[in-house]
Amino acid sequence: MKNIDYKLLHAFSMVIKYESFDKAAEFLYLTQSAVSQRIKQLEKLVSQPVLIRSTPLRATEIGKKLLNHYYQVQQLEADLLPHIYPEDLISPLTISLATNADSLATWLIPALAKLIQTHNIELNLEVTNKTNTIYKLKNGEVFGAISTQAKALPGCVVDKLGNMNYVLVASPDFRDKHFKKGVNKDSLLKAPGLLFDSKDMMHSEFIKKEFGLVQGSYPCHIIHSSEAFVNFAKQGLAYCLIAELQIKDELKQGKLIDLLPNKHIIQTLYWHRWLLVKGVFKKFSDTIIEQGSNILS
Repeated sequence: MKNIDYKLLHAFSMVIKYESFDKAAEFLYLTQSAVSQRIKQLEKLVSQPVLIRSTPLRATEIGKKLLNHYYQVQQLEADLLPHIYPEDLISPLTISLATNADSLATWLIPALAKLIQTHNIELNLEVTNKTNTIYKLKNGEVFGAISTQAKALPGCVVDKLGNMNYVLVASPDFRDKHFKKGVNKDSLLKAPGLLFDSKDMMHSEFIKKEFGLVQGSYPCHIIHSSEAFVNFAKQGLAYCLIAELQIKDELKQGKLIDLLPNKHIIQTLYWHRWLLVKGVFKKFSDTIIEQGSNILS
């Protein structure tokens, strides 16, 4: 029976993290050739490629499984070492999780603030849209992910956090300029909308369902920032869907107008994480479930 060589896995994880053999070698204080040799040894050990040598470098399916395993071993080690060497200075523990931009812009940071202040950690937040966060977990890049997917991945568990209510909004000036006769098919063909990215299906599916327009037939800006969504709308530059939790004040003050009060979108968020979560990882997971459920209930 072959045993996993964690020295090889460590080198592999650095190549994936930095997307470069040279940068991984610099971090590991090795030559580029030595790092390359460790990847080849790992591939020989598992009898198949672990790395897709593309730009950027990517893990194969077996490579993703190995990375996922390695990150979980790191978690167990990080939980154990302080008990074995209580007097030693322990390096910061990297906590990686995937989140949608709307959660990051509203409730997530306040929920995690105390843990970040009281633990020796380096927080790594992978921010993407609500659909793609789950792939970060599947690929072993994070230990947990906030997602709209309800079904747990193999080797993972999931808890429901709650609902986010999305409102189609614009500034009063934008409404008066573009929607004098209301929000309809004709006005939407000319009024600029706003997408988070090209895979932001919430906006396009909503417009298609309610008005029969397909994405690409009407103008849309693309901005990868929830905070910028609010500023863009307040400046009268576009209409867009924004989480109501994020713009309560703007709606109360009349800086943003709910364009379709009877047609909101409700999206349910779930917290996915590894099946075996211990130590600080478990504290983060429990806090996300507790705070997320309280805020989004």
